[in-house]
Amino acid sequence: MSYTDIFTAELESKLRGGARVYDVRERDEYTSGHIPGAINIPLSELTGREDEIQSPAVIVCQAGGRSARAAQHLADLGKIDLMNLTGGTGAWIQEGREVRSGEQP
Repeated sequence: MSYTDIFTAELESKLRGGARVYDVRERDEYTSGHIPGAINIPLSELTGREDEIQSPAVIVCQAGGRSARAAQHLADLGKIDLMNLTGGTGAWIQEGREVRSGEQP
């Protein structure tokens, strides 16, 4: 089992197709700015919370490394239809896309 890397330009179509975004950055990173609709499950808390991830799922972090590890962990557990956002939230912000701050997705 594995996951697929996607680019920021592909995210909107994935969302229209029913995907949810899960942000695995730590809470302080998430609250300072995240992709609208992203649900925060920090990588440090992922073990034991895997059942909260519903497929299709786009996993995101700041640059793509932590989310790749999280996606692989989930794939190893048998989860399917997993995507890793290449470039992460950093690329999303660099492209001038909308971000939200605070606790709410």
